Amino acid sequence: MSIPGYRPKLIASDLDGTIVPHDEPVSKRTVEAFQKAHRMGIEIFYVTGRPPRWMEDVKKDFGVGNAICANGAILFDLMNLKVVEQWLLSEETQREIAEKLRKAIPGCHFAIEHGDEFFREKLYNTKWDAGIDNIGVEFIEEEIDQPAFKMMVRHPDHTFTSDEMLERALSAVGDICNPTHSNPYESHLEISALGVSKGQTLAKIAERAGIAQEDVVSFGDNPNDFSMLEWAGRSWAMADGHPDCQKYSNFVADPHKHDGVAIIIEQLLELPARPFVG
Repeated sequence: MSIPGYRPKLIASDLDGTIVPHDEPVSKRTVEAFQKAHRMGIEIFYVTGRPPRWMEDVKKDFGVGNAICANGAILFDLMNLKVVEQWLLSEETQREIAEKLRKAIPGCHFAIEHGDEFFREKLYNTKWDAGIDNIGVEFIEEEIDQPAFKMMVRHPDHTFTSDEMLERALSAVGDICNPTHSNPYESHLEISALGVSKGQTLAKIAERAGIAQEDVVSFGDNPNDFSMLEWAGRSWAMADGHPDCQKYSNFVADPHKHDGVAIIIEQLLELPARPFVG
């Protein structure tokens, strides 16, 4: 497939399931594609649902670029592992979300993240992080004492899919926050402050850098990527991602295990630079 347009000035990519496999290291081809783009002067942003505390491996793997973490809630200096800016859920909003979603999604449980800390209810089934005390609390309200960059919701017995949970959450709390998810199989939601998403933060960063929307490309595989796939001038949904991703992207990339993003970046780097207009 021939890619139209000029060489991009900014490449924004999701991590897990897009360029980072779930069960094996990042491929050499993928790392080399991003490093070559960086050497050619292209801005690199890893745009992820991950919290900052999970980004050191990304720095080690790629050695270039910056990051937008927590689905748009945090601008992160990857090479120095420092938070630059963040957009947070207030304490009041966190409490309101918990109250309303307990009714909308019966049997759900909560966790919150702020700073380098993760707190959860005892019945929140954690897959990647046991929490700050490895025990949990009865009700998440016991730990709500400051703004948080992300609130998470999980259903322990998978009564609802992530898509079904998202539909209920949008109806119940979509006017006070931005719920999304990054895995259709986990019965899991990730919630950011109202107006915070990968796409909205990417747009801020591009504007600050003086990079036009048409000069940004993005890659993603799940609903938390929809906003940046839709916003970027050119975007690719992963062929093995959430089926609705392709509604928001211009193109489809091969599955991540087949180096789909690397293949596209290699082609993008062969395009001519946009002519300078004085």
